[in-house]
Amino acid sequence: MSVRGMSEQTLLVLTALAEQPLHGYAIVKAVHELSGGRLELRVGTLYGVLDRLVADGWAERDREEVHQGRLRRYYRLTGDGLRALAAEVTRLEATVRAASTVLRAVGGLA
Repeated sequence: MSVRGMSEQTLLVLTALAEQPLHGYAIVKAVHELSGGRLELRVGTLYGVLDRLVADGWAERDREEVHQGRLRRYYRLTGDGLRALAAEVTRLEATVRAASTVLRAVGGLA
């Protein structure tokens, strides 16, 4: 993970996979729900993110199943992926605390 952090798509895909292995469509749905409907992952974007996560060792293929004549490839989070997600959440929490402190000081946050 770079010093500047990870993209929102990456963060949300890792978060979705933290609970259980998921196939592509289920990941897209989970990301949509986790983002409160703000983020609609396109299939090409999703598989680009998954390819990077697998290459970085943060996710791996779990299994493949045929469902209604179509192949579903499931992915799961690795231990390194869980640690990367936890580190990013800690980084973001620190950033939000710092920004909140400044906003409270200038009257921009109740």
